[in-house]
Amino acid sequence: MRPIERNREMSDPLAEPTSDSIDLENRVQVANAPSAAVRVLAIANQKGGVGKTTTAINLGTALAATGEAVLIIDGDPQGNASTGLGIDRRNRRFSTYDVLTGEASIRDAAFPTAVPNLHIVPSTMDLYGLELEISQARDRAYRLRDALMHLNEGSDDGLTYTYVLIDCPPALNLLTVNAMAAANAILVPLQCEFFALEGLSQLLKTVDQVKETLNPGLTIHGVVLTMFDARNNLSSQVMADVREFMGKKVYETVIPRNVRVSEAPSYGKPVLVYDLKCPGSDAYLRLATEVIARERELRAQQTN
Repeated sequence: MRPIERNREMSDPLAEPTSDSIDLENRVQVANAPSAAVRVLAIANQKGGVGKTTTAINLGTALAATGEAVLIIDGDPQGNASTGLGIDRRNRRFSTYDVLTGEASIRDAAFPTAVPNLHIVPSTMDLYGLELEISQARDRAYRLRDALMHLNEGSDDGLTYTYVLIDCPPALNLLTVNAMAAANAILVPLQCEFFALEGLSQLLKTVDQVKETLNPGLTIHGVVLTMFDARNNLSSQVMADVREFMGKKVYETVIPRNVRVSEAPSYGKPVLVYDLKCPGSDAYLRLATEVIARERELRAQQTN
């Protein structure tokens, strides 16, 4: 499927610095914290259409605006994160598939985006066949972890990544297990809809299994409620139920339903670049602030 062509008549906020791009840096700079070793966050939920890719793109953009060096790994064969950041399919010389099969390093596959400090390892449909190809390999669950182990070693460009965000597919398959085995923590986007808690329970069981067998240090970083509609009583009820069930693990920030968030990927831009002043952009900026604050707390706990 061909990516949606950009409307060439529309202005391109990425072409040169604008007041909006400067404002973006100012609005999240106060949350910036000194960077330590690279932190790997898997953005996962086996349900589709809950906002995983949108969260990966816009959280990555907000973190990059603080000066963090961010790498997004597109772990979904559909490649929506890659398309949403304007990476043409014809330019994806190396992909996540090549990384997981050992044909390329992550550094070789990382592609610069139009957002400063933000790179992406793009995805291709080759990933659909990966599980069958490596299903008998003893290290099949650790392919991504092993690829990330030397991420910041011997880089020619001097770039040291501080955050890796893994956009997982909408399934609890080997690709998602690879992400969980490689991650420090899981960030869970959860749509404000009827079956939200049922899907969350399944995901938490998988996280527990991964902790027991593959990655003892794995934690839930937080749950972010997405597609919230204040006009809908169901959204408010789901939000209350999730907060009761997960407690402080639920971020205070709630991502609202917003047409600008839906439009932005068709122009190959994060919504933070497409329309910085819309409610969706404001929500993702606040989410980035919360993520950084939790990271600061975690680092403080580790040093005590």
